[in-house]
Amino acid sequence: MTRDRTTAAPDFYTFARGYLHTYLPTVQRRSAKTIEAYRISLECFLGYLAETESIERAHVTFDHLGRDHLKGWLTWMIDQRHYAPATVALRLSSIKAFLAYCGAEDITLVALSQAANALRAPASPRKPIEYLTGPETRAVLGAFTGRTAKSRRNRMLLILLYDTAARVGEITCLTLGDLCLATPGHVRLTGKRDKTRVVPLTEKTIEHLRVYLAEFHPDTPTLPVTRPVFYSPHHGTPTRLSTDTVAAVLTHAATAARRTCPSVPENIHCHMLRKTKAMDLYQQGVPLPIIMRLLGHDNVSTTAAFYAFATLDMMRQAVNAATPAIGSSAALPLTEDKLQALYSLR
Repeated sequence: MTRDRTTAAPDFYTFARGYLHTYLPTVQRRSAKTIEAYRISLECFLGYLAETESIERAHVTFDHLGRDHLKGWLTWMIDQRHYAPATVALRLSSIKAFLAYCGAEDITLVALSQAANALRAPASPRKPIEYLTGPETRAVLGAFTGRTAKSRRNRMLLILLYDTAARVGEITCLTLGDLCLATPGHVRLTGKRDKTRVVPLTEKTIEHLRVYLAEFHPDTPTLPVTRPVFYSPHHGTPTRLSTDTVAAVLTHAATAARRTCPSVPENIHCHMLRKTKAMDLYQQGVPLPIIMRLLGHDNVSTTAAFYAFATLDMMRQAVNAATPAIGSSAALPLTEDKLQALYSLR
């Protein structure tokens, strides 16, 4: 029952429950953190109605999600709560997405969704793109000397994190079944919404992986394909690393790298390696659509345009052309539009 029994109007809380508990996790396959962000945005709006308009939660209806109320909410977040522009934009986009869902479920709510879509959050100041230079990349990837088993594991971890431009969660979830070292060598990454993509591996990385597997996964063909590639022993069982552990590994590598390369950033993070790989590929002249596919940024509007030529072989050639030792400058300057296309997506 999506309508109020008394008024026959669409019931706000029935829609909200269906959106958060059914549509987002099962249809959209959003992560728990993403769903929580949507819930917080709805809570924020309800808090505004209670604080500024004295509307109790039990009395909230879709009439309170009109354009005037949303404009007042935007002003409240900016002037009263002093939220950062990015936070305001996130909150507003969450409400827009919720109303779009409601409009798709009930035709009487379409106009409400269209009115919300016309609202714009204040523009966020553009931050400089964070990525490592060639010397910085070499210093970080070479920080672990390999004198101990843990050091060798961490070295391989950072090499693969950079070479595949993977998200940190994609690396921690990597299993033996996701690796293919036979020609053509590649790795299968599972990203957001359980979407998978195949990323080619450079010959040098494949050599490193063969050595790594021989030490950490002896007799690989006999092992379960679900065994994590990077792990720590836990009660005798290989347990995949946490994202926090990977972040700590990178921080340790950066600290060691600053001894020979002082310009390595203090605030280095795993996503910076992903951006660095994208920048290295771009500076080697790799077409932006291929880079976007390697990063897992392809969508309906762009996939059809470049699926015809962005084959695995072409991607492999593109990846082999890009190394941490970038000795030449980019053929063309990076425009702001191209920078945003590269890094605005996650």
